Amino acid sequence: MVKYIYEHKNWTDFIWDDRAINAVFGEVRLMQGKIIGQMNALGFSAKEEATLTALTLDVVKSSEIEGELLNYEQVRSSIARRLGINTAGLVPSSRHIEGVVEMMLDATQQYKLPLTEKRLFGWHAALFPTGYSGPYEIEVGKYRTGEVQIVSGAMGKEKVHYEAIKQELVKAEMDKFLNWFNNEYKLDPVLKAAISHFWFIIIHPFDDGNGRIGRAIADMLLARAESSGERFYSMSSQILVERKRYYEILQKVQHSTGDITAWIEWFLNCLKNAMLATENTAQKILLKAEFWKLHEQTSINERQRLMLNKLFDGFEGKLQTSKWAKITKTSTDTALRDIKDLVVKGILHQTEEGGRNASYKLRINY
Repeated sequence: MVKYIYEHKNWTDFIWDDRAINAVFGEVRLMQGKIIGQMNALGFSAKEEATLTALTLDVVKSSEIEGELLNYEQVRSSIARRLGINTAGLVPSSRHIEGVVEMMLDATQQYKLPLTEKRLFGWHAALFPTGYSGPYEIEVGKYRTGEVQIVSGAMGKEKVHYEAIKQELVKAEMDKFLNWFNNEYKLDPVLKAAISHFWFIIIHPFDDGNGRIGRAIADMLLARAESSGERFYSMSSQILVERKRYYEILQKVQHSTGDITAWIEWFLNCLKNAMLATENTAQKILLKAEFWKLHEQTSINERQRLMLNKLFDGFEGKLQTSKWAKITKTSTDTALRDIKDLVVKGILHQTEEGGRNASYKLRINY
């Protein structure tokens, strides 16, 4: 029977091969500086937009990794309200979404504060405001008092992927983790983010929500690495893309004797890919910022503003009058008037199809 890493004596004395991670670590640190430079060149409102987008994706995708789909607009609106960002088309958010957003913003905006048991319990309670995870009642705002197994497969044919540390050891293990987290200053925060995420997941201190809290802890340390609560990339979005590998690496390294090189290497490469994806996003944000600057004096109503922002943020499918009417909750006549007005102003243009199939695109020529 292969032992779990935590069954070895002094299991948290992790080791890794610097030579194996040095190249990608250097790239990551270089890219962080480059992205911050790019974003600082964007100007205030564009930077706000970039932060809002990155934080929204982080919240949505971190939940999606766990199989939970959150409403993007509700998450975005909740973050915008809390950060005081003035943006069009804000919508009310559910209590559950407010809780998830609260946790992520506390981690990334208050990144300088110590990570304490009380703070973690607050995050956990915010994630599960009803005391339930789906249909199941769980222990909220405290460490688990039961055993945890990660299992897949049909009843009777279950496969155990992981068996967490015994419940009676959780408190002592978490005390050790938090002490290290708050008092280890020699380690680079990016490496610390990788180690923290792994260490926390291995302890699995809560009934549920360990993945999301583990990723929030990593985000907190990445904010420290950049000395900034402004977020310009989403690690959780990239983890979702690489989810299969994420779980494979966790499963592999959970059985190591203390060498976590493979995990750190994967984490750094994932972070690098997240930042590469952001370079594309930065171009879109720059385009959007230039557009709104150009049209500062143009008369644009709230419905038009909402739809134009949607087009810049990656509108799915074709923009047709019926979709405009549905999204803005208006009549097709009003939708068509809104669209024709933007065509006259040179902001939208009609594509090849005409008649009932007419669709429209942004006219970007700057």
